[in-house]
Amino acid sequence: MTVQALAKALSLTEFHLAEPERQVLGGYAGDLLSWVLGRARAGCAWLTIMSNQNVAAVSLMADAACVILAEGVQPDPDLLRRAQEKGVNLLGTAQDTFTAALALGALLER
Repeated sequence: MTVQALAKALSLTEFHLAEPERQVLGGYAGDLLSWVLGRARAGCAWLTIMSNQNVAAVSLMADAACVILAEGVQPDPDLLRRAQEKGVNLLGTAQDTFTAALALGALLER
């Protein structure tokens, strides 16, 4: 499934779509950036409530397909700027992380 198809299927807010055709291969939920860096798999949709510019750097280093900000979190201006500069797919949802992870998992199982 592509990032763009994922965004549509889950009614995600599109803050920045640099690579809408990037394939989503799985999911990861976590907020401790060093933990995410060491454990998230390439191609994942990463769910987090962190919204600082370091999220863009971790997303790139982990090779995440996209970042989904949960719980209605808005990207801070530095994160949005970094996502635009570095080509990070940045999405959002009003759902809590658990609910969003369940929806993502169900969608990816199809």
